[in-house]
Amino acid sequence: MSAAEFKEQIAQLTTQIFGRPLDAALDDWLNTEHGLGSLTYERLKSSCEIGVADGWLCEREGGGIRYGRIFKSSPELHGFSVDVVDMQDIAGPHHAHPLGEIDLIMPMGDTNCGNAQFDNRSAGWLVYPPGSAHRPTVTQGRALVLYLLPEGRIDFTR
Repeated sequence: MSAAEFKEQIAQLTTQIFGRPLDAALDDWLNTEHGLGSLTYERLKSSCEIGVADGWLCEREGGGIRYGRIFKSSPELHGFSVDVVDMQDIAGPHHAHPLGEIDLIMPMGDTNCGNAQFDNRSAGWLVYPPGSAHRPTVTQGRALVLYLLPEGRIDFTR
């Protein structure tokens, strides 16, 4: 697995979500079509695990969180940027999503899918609509979280 192969995996997904509103319907669709147990979920989780182990994902660390923007917003990714964070029982910095945010939650651990939750959601997708804000929080263990941000837009609260 390489960063270029990972980008192609993401592009296959962003092709399907490009132009769709970031709302509850997209959340439902992603979890039905590409959620826990699906080939998409398993491939993305495996790629993220490999990327973290190989050091091309989550290459930075701050405040107990490993993170990194692997791809800036680009036409190949249909205007989405891609970030991955590695968090364990911690709350991250508060921020807003001017255009929304799509998260893939991948609990890590010894059990089949882990027990970790991200913002009170277990393994799968979480879609935040435009104008939403939160303090991203992982509880009950460790999780990798992949973020898709339209136009790469995120506003951190001071």
